[in-house]
Amino acid sequence: MPRYAMVIDQSRCIGCMACVVACKRENDVPPEVYRTRVLEIVQGNFPDLTTEMRSELCNHCDHAPCVTICPTGASHYEEDGTVQVDIDKCVGCKACIAACPYNVRYINEEHGYVDKCSFCQHRLKEGKKPACVATCVGGSRIFGDLDDPKSEVSVILRKTSHRVLKKSIGTRPNVYYINQYPKKA
Repeated sequence: MPRYAMVIDQSRCIGCMACVVACKRENDVPPEVYRTRVLEIVQGNFPDLTTEMRSELCNHCDHAPCVTICPTGASHYEEDGTVQVDIDKCVGCKACIAACPYNVRYINEEHGYVDKCSFCQHRLKEGKKPACVATCVGGSRIFGDLDDPKSEVSVILRKTSHRVLKKSIGTRPNVYYINQYPKKA
Protein backbone atom coordinates (compact mmCIF):
# COMPACT_ATOMS: atom_id res chain seq x y z
CA MET A 1 0.00 0.00 0.00
CA PRO A 2 1.40 3.42 -0.92
CA ARG A 3 1.91 6.26 1.55
CA TYR A 4 1.07 9.43 -0.32
CA ALA A 5 2.70 12.85 -0.06
CA MET A 6 2.95 16.03 -2.07
CA VAL A 7 5.99 18.18 -2.75
CA ILE A 8 5.42 21.78 -3.78
CA ASP A 9 8.27 23.44 -5.65
CA GLN A 10 7.72 27.08 -4.81
CA SER A 11 10.14 28.28 -7.48
CA ARG A 12 7.82 26.87 -10.14
CA CYS A 13 4.51 28.29 -8.84
CA ILE A 14 3.40 31.20 -11.01
CA GLY A 15 0.27 31.98 -9.00
CA CYS A 16 -2.08 31.17 -11.89
CA MET A 17 -4.65 29.48 -9.60
CA ALA A 18 -5.22 26.60 -12.06
CA CYS A 19 -4.85 24.21 -9.11
CA VAL A 20 -7.59 26.01 -7.19
CA VAL A 21 -9.96 26.00 -10.17
CA ALA A 22 -9.27 22.34 -10.98
CA CYS A 23 -9.90 21.35 -7.36
CA LYS A 24 -13.17 23.27 -7.17
CA ARG A 25 -14.39 21.76 -10.43
CA GLU A 26 -13.25 18.20 -9.67
CA ASN A 27 -14.67 18.14 -6.14
CA ASP A 28 -17.73 20.39 -6.53
CA VAL A 29 -16.39 22.87 -3.96
CA PRO A 30 -18.77 25.76 -3.18
CA PRO A 31 -17.65 29.19 -4.45
CA GLU A 32 -17.01 30.73 -1.02
CA VAL A 33 -14.62 28.03 0.30
CA TYR A 34 -11.46 26.22 -0.83
CA ARG A 35 -9.83 22.79 -0.51
CA THR A 36 -6.58 24.31 -1.75
CA ARG A 37 -5.47 27.89 -2.01
CA VAL A 38 -2.45 29.88 -3.17
CA LEU A 39 -1.39 32.70 -0.90
CA GLU A 40 0.80 35.62 -1.87
CA ILE A 41 2.73 36.48 1.28
CA VAL A 42 4.55 39.81 1.29
CA GLN A 43 7.09 40.49 4.04
CA GLY A 44 9.46 43.27 4.97
CA ASN A 45 9.36 47.04 4.85
CA PHE A 46 9.38 49.16 1.75
CA PRO A 47 11.60 49.17 -0.28
CA ASP A 48 12.98 45.84 1.02
CA LEU A 49 9.95 43.65 0.39
CA THR A 50 9.88 39.98 -0.50
CA THR A 51 6.99 37.90 -1.74
CA GLU A 52 6.25 34.19 -1.54
CA MET A 53 3.65 32.23 -3.51
CA ARG A 54 2.57 29.43 -1.17
CA SER A 55 0.09 26.71 -2.02
CA GLU A 56 -1.77 25.43 1.02
CA LEU A 57 -4.01 22.41 1.46
CA CYS A 58 -4.66 19.63 3.96
CA ASN A 59 -1.27 18.32 5.03
CA HIS A 60 -2.49 14.73 5.54
CA CYS A 61 -0.55 14.66 8.80
CA ASP A 62 0.75 11.47 10.41
CA HIS A 63 -0.39 12.87 13.78
CA ALA A 64 -3.52 14.74 12.74
CA PRO A 65 -5.37 16.52 15.57
CA CYS A 66 -8.52 16.52 13.41
CA VAL A 67 -8.59 12.71 13.53
CA THR A 68 -7.93 12.54 17.26
CA ILE A 69 -10.69 14.98 18.17
CA CYS A 70 -13.42 13.72 15.83
CA PRO A 71 -16.20 12.27 18.03
CA THR A 72 -17.74 10.08 15.31
CA GLY A 73 -14.69 8.74 13.47
CA ALA A 74 -15.67 10.68 10.36
CA SER A 75 -12.14 12.14 10.20
CA HIS A 76 -9.90 9.12 9.86
CA TYR A 77 -6.72 7.70 8.31
CA GLU A 78 -6.93 5.59 5.18
CA GLU A 79 -4.51 2.70 4.58
CA ASP A 80 -2.56 4.94 2.19
CA GLY A 81 -1.79 7.35 5.05
CA THR A 82 -4.14 10.08 3.87
CA VAL A 83 -6.55 11.81 6.20
CA GLN A 84 -10.11 11.54 4.92
CA VAL A 85 -13.62 12.58 5.96
CA ASP A 86 -16.48 10.07 5.82
CA ILE A 87 -19.35 12.44 5.08
CA ASP A 88 -21.89 9.82 6.15
CA LYS A 89 -20.41 9.82 9.68
CA CYS A 90 -19.82 13.57 9.93
CA VAL A 91 -22.34 15.40 12.11
CA GLY A 92 -20.93 18.86 11.32
CA CYS A 93 -19.80 19.58 14.89
CA LYS A 94 -16.75 21.50 13.57
CA ALA A 95 -14.39 20.07 16.22
CA CYS A 96 -11.96 19.04 13.48
CA ILE A 97 -12.07 22.53 11.97
CA ALA A 98 -11.06 24.01 15.32
CA ALA A 99 -8.34 21.36 15.79
CA CYS A 100 -6.69 21.80 12.39
CA PRO A 101 -3.63 24.03 12.86
CA TYR A 102 -3.47 24.72 9.11
CA ASN A 103 -6.98 26.18 8.75
CA VAL A 104 -7.76 24.04 5.69
CA ARG A 105 -11.14 22.52 6.60
CA TYR A 106 -14.55 24.02 6.07
CA ILE A 107 -18.19 23.15 6.64
CA ASN A 108 -20.21 22.46 3.52
CA GLU A 109 -23.19 24.62 4.48
CA GLU A 110 -25.49 23.09 1.88
CA HIS A 111 -24.94 19.51 3.08
CA GLY A 112 -23.85 20.04 6.70
CA TYR A 113 -20.58 18.09 6.69
CA VAL A 114 -16.94 19.04 6.96
CA ASP A 115 -14.83 18.90 3.83
CA LYS A 116 -11.17 19.35 2.88
CA CYS A 117 -8.53 18.20 0.42
CA SER A 118 -8.66 14.44 -0.05
CA PHE A 119 -5.71 14.27 -2.46
CA CYS A 120 -8.57 13.43 -4.87
CA GLN A 121 -8.89 9.92 -3.40
CA HIS A 122 -11.41 9.01 -6.12
CA ARG A 123 -8.82 9.83 -8.81
CA LEU A 124 -6.07 7.91 -6.99
CA LYS A 125 -8.26 4.79 -7.05
CA GLU A 126 -8.41 5.18 -10.85
CA GLY A 127 -4.61 5.51 -11.09
CA LYS A 128 -4.78 9.26 -11.76
CA LYS A 129 -3.01 12.13 -10.04
CA PRO A 130 -4.92 14.65 -7.91
CA ALA A 131 -6.63 17.28 -10.07
CA CYS A 132 -4.41 20.09 -8.76
CA VAL A 133 -1.27 18.14 -9.72
CA ALA A 134 -2.59 17.16 -13.14
CA THR A 135 -3.44 20.75 -14.04
CA CYS A 136 -0.48 22.62 -12.51
CA VAL A 137 0.82 24.79 -15.34
CA GLY A 138 4.26 25.33 -13.79
CA GLY A 139 4.69 21.73 -12.63
CA SER A 140 5.13 22.91 -9.05
CA ARG A 141 3.00 20.15 -7.49
CA ILE A 142 4.63 16.71 -7.37
CA PHE A 143 2.70 13.76 -5.96
CA GLY A 144 3.67 10.21 -5.12
CA ASP A 145 4.44 7.39 -2.73
CA LEU A 146 6.85 8.12 0.12
CA ASP A 147 7.45 4.40 0.62
CA ASP A 148 8.66 3.90 -2.95
CA PRO A 149 12.32 4.98 -2.98
CA LYS A 150 12.13 5.47 -6.76
CA SER A 151 9.07 7.73 -6.72
CA GLU A 152 9.64 11.34 -7.69
CA VAL A 153 8.63 12.62 -4.24
CA SER A 154 11.04 10.24 -2.48
CA VAL A 155 13.92 11.17 -4.77
CA ILE A 156 13.25 14.91 -4.38
CA LEU A 157 13.01 14.72 -0.59
CA ARG A 158 16.27 12.74 -0.38
CA LYS A 159 18.16 15.14 -2.59
CA THR A 160 16.63 18.52 -1.81
CA SER A 161 16.40 20.67 1.28
CA HIS A 162 12.74 20.90 2.22
CA ARG A 163 10.43 22.20 4.88
CA VAL A 164 6.93 21.62 6.21
CA LEU A 165 4.54 24.14 7.67
CA LYS A 166 4.46 24.44 11.46
CA LYS A 167 7.00 21.66 12.04
CA SER A 168 7.29 22.49 15.75
CA ILE A 169 3.72 21.42 16.55
CA GLY A 170 4.52 17.77 15.80
CA THR A 171 1.73 16.86 13.35
CA ARG A 172 4.23 15.36 10.88
CA PRO A 173 2.67 16.79 7.71
CA ASN A 174 2.99 15.07 4.35
CA VAL A 175 3.04 18.21 2.22
CA TYR A 176 6.61 19.39 1.69
CA TYR A 177 7.92 22.68 0.30
CA ILE A 178 11.12 23.01 -1.72
CA ASN A 179 12.96 25.88 -3.41
CA GLN A 180 11.42 28.59 -1.30
CA TYR A 181 12.94 31.81 -2.30
CA PRO A 182 11.77 35.24 -1.37
CA LYS A 183 11.26 37.26 -4.51
CA LYS A 184 11.81 40.98 -4.41
CA ALA A 185 8.39 42.58 -4.63
